Amino acid sequence: MLDRPADRARDHGWVYGLPPGITSEQWPLDPVTGYPLMHGFTLLLPEDYRVHGEDVVAVSFFATPADHNDGGATDEPGIREAVLARSAHPRLSRMSDILDYEYAALLLTKAEYEGAFAVPPAPLALATAERPRWLDVGGASAFFASAPSFAQEMFARPPRADLAENLAIALTPRATDPNAGKPPQDPHIPREVPSDYQSYYYFLDGVPTTDNYRVHDWAKDHAQNHLGGTMRPCQAVPEMSPFYIEFEEYFGGYNFGTGNAQLDFKDMKFDWACG
Repeated sequence: MLDRPADRARDHGWVYGLPPGITSEQWPLDPVTGYPLMHGFTLLLPEDYRVHGEDVVAVSFFATPADHNDGGATDEPGIREAVLARSAHPRLSRMSDILDYEYAALLLTKAEYEGAFAVPPAPLALATAERPRWLDVGGASAFFASAPSFAQEMFARPPRADLAENLAIALTPRATDPNAGKPPQDPHIPREVPSDYQSYYYFLDGVPTTDNYRVHDWAKDHAQNHLGGTMRPCQAVPEMSPFYIEFEEYFGGYNFGTGNAQLDFKDMKFDWACG
């Protein structure tokens, strides 16, 4: 995540801001509240990660905003049915977490990725929850206002109160990752089918204590937000394909309890855990 707005001609997507190339009617609504889900990021996929066909070149991720994600989701009568009855984008996938909060992902064609920014739809008339802050000031400004200091330092300046305000994404290859192209697993858990997936950490002399915890040299320069390869979840390793993105709370502005998340955009699975 860079400290400047995205330039689609040279960058690999953007964090915060608005999704591209879809109509307002195709923007996924939250079946819990009836408000639009917040756009977290749009990522231009490298060719090796375009697993849904050559024409599907990007993915947009949507989430329950942080100010609607605290204390447990509560379904309002009629909202879920009304949301799910709406016409949807042809490549929409909906997901929910263990707390029943809602997330969504859209697979985008090249034409959609290069298209104009979408305008958020109006909430359902049935919506009674408090209006999420991002709808008035944009996701970047809403996150910055409540972000911890280390996350605020990633911004060159306080974000403008604008729905379109975003930060660029730049992809750089990992120099070394023995797990590239492999489904993530926890090598410390015995499995019936052996795997050569390697853990990024080990314990000195094989003694599992805090003082003996070590990170392999090949993993020390791995970025927190990344595509595929070695996964570093805050808790258990979720079962996913090699085609996933792992990201932190500030990579779009979420409430993961200071933890991180993983989106498998091949099998459309989502998981997060608190830190």
